[in-house]
Amino acid sequence: MDVTLPLHRISSPDLPYTTNSGIPTSSFVSMSNDSKEMPQGAAPVPDAQGLVPDTDQQPTLDSLGPAHSSKLVRFYAHPWTQILLISFICFCLPGMYNALGGLGGSGQVDPTVAANATVALLSTTAATALFFVGPIFSWVGPRICFLIGGWTYALYSGSLLYFNHHDSGAFVIASGAILGIGASFIWIVQGAIMTTYVDESQKGRAIAVFWIVFNLGGGVGSLASFGLNYSSKSGTVTDSTYIALMVIMLFGWLLGVFICSPSRIRLAQLHNAVETEKHSIKGTIKIAIKTISKWRVACMIPLFFSANVFYSYQQNNVNGLTFNIRTRSLNGALYWIAQMLGGLIIGLILDMPWFKRGMRARIGWALLFVSGNVIWGGGYAFQKWESARLAAGHKQDIDYKQGSISTGPIFLYIFYGAYDALWQGFAYWLIGSESNSTARAAVLVGAYKTFQATGGAMAWRVNALKVSPFTQLGMNWGLCIGSLIIVLPTVWTVSDHTTVEAEAGYEGDISIPPAKAVEDVEHEP
Repeated sequence: MDVTLPLHRISSPDLPYTTNSGIPTSSFVSMSNDSKEMPQGAAPVPDAQGLVPDTDQQPTLDSLGPAHSSKLVRFYAHPWTQILLISFICFCLPGMYNALGGLGGSGQVDPTVAANATVALLSTTAATALFFVGPIFSWVGPRICFLIGGWTYALYSGSLLYFNHHDSGAFVIASGAILGIGASFIWIVQGAIMTTYVDESQKGRAIAVFWIVFNLGGGVGSLASFGLNYSSKSGTVTDSTYIALMVIMLFGWLLGVFICSPSRIRLAQLHNAVETEKHSIKGTIKIAIKTISKWRVACMIPLFFSANVFYSYQQNNVNGLTFNIRTRSLNGALYWIAQMLGGLIIGLILDMPWFKRGMRARIGWALLFVSGNVIWGGGYAFQKWESARLAAGHKQDIDYKQGSISTGPIFLYIFYGAYDALWQGFAYWLIGSESNSTARAAVLVGAYKTFQATGGAMAWRVNALKVSPFTQLGMNWGLCIGSLIIVLPTVWTVSDHTTVEAEAGYEGDISIPPAKAVEDVEHEP
């Protein structure tokens, strides 16, 4: 939606520009000093490139002096700078966590402790993401939320290092529970940034960029583990693996100080959506209730619930019981690399300029439905073969060099990874199609993470109880296809644009607040 914003004042001839596309511009048009006399409230005329001059310069920025300081601030507050930043941060945090999980049982011989820790993690995430972390996000902003939760990833990796020497599962499980709370903060910050900091026409690409960089973390971590454990004959990874991952996680946590608040982002649609928010306690609760009670969101809940149900089966049964330690590490890398490809595919499909947004939603849904049945059908054939091997006493014995028997299972694991990216990319895109407001997106992402964690906790508990692999496979297949059918009404009614009227309607108030100039960068506490 094109928005021309009223101009309040101009304090410098070297002005940043705001565009509704969020695309970096290579040049900026200077304005004459006569423009300083423009009356308050007058609407500026966009230039030939459709750019609207930004207006409110804070006195604190004027004191910076050199022009390059202003350019640096504009670069820092650019939507795509923040997308790349949160992507790299997640490379270091959940990306490294995924590298651990991709080893099967987090690199331990007995995956039961890791499975129970994951149940604790997902349980605390489910309990906190929606009605606890979501409101906190609205009050303190993304940076503080991130710093509250980011350190918990390093704690979990350290608990696995401790377990290698002391064989105490209680610390691992407790660390998993703490990580669940921290992960709620991280993923709500990430989801709100990814789905609202860019223009509507670029949300698919933002998801693709995030998914590529984020899963590069899992891929690189698994490749590093593959090198460290190449000659290992044991079923566990070395201490150096856990230590290296801890260092990377702590570095990613420190990068959180550079996260930018929504009020500093140079994007008109974001500011217009934020104008309809109410940041009081009552207003925040009202937004959460109104958002979750919409029938469109209710149809998404099974899609959210099924987003992680297949992890336990794929990581512990398919990868963890079939291959030796170095091949599990290699498979973990291939799994996350496949996620990068899957994220790119779904992101480009959902941003295709030749179709309206509603049609792109239907195309994305069809891709998930068809590819899901094909991949799970292949998984059924694999499980029949693998069950016969386990009955014959073959466990964790296949090496990637045994091409005659390893090629098929490895490629199946790759397709599992790609499908996970297709699924989650589509879910995030649907969230982004509902709102351009960070507060409402935080509620939607909180709902996503709550139900995703609930489904994941259920699946990991089923895995820890040693339920038949065939039963787990059937559960995963049925939940995925069933949830796609339930979400179809939401997919079929995706609008071409999210209007300000629709944003205001989240609070049951269709009155539209007056347009205001996009504020320049502001300092967070």
